[in-house]
Amino acid sequence: MEIPKIVGAGIVVLGVGIGLGKIGAAALEAIARQPEQSGKIQTAMLIAAALVEGVAFAALFAVN
Repeated sequence: MEIPKIVGAGIVVLGVGIGLGKIGAAALEAIARQPEQSGKIQTAMLIAAALVEGVAFAALFAVN
């Protein structure tokens, strides 16, 4: 791998980490506000997290 590719991969990983952290934080806040909706919120959070990770894997494979 060349240096620019490694930097690009690092940026992808940092972006995904920040995105997943925001998704988790928003889900926890939503569950704290409406505990009776926790199942629906958790499902939506897991789907969003899976989509974000899928984009990250695609970007990392594209770098390689």
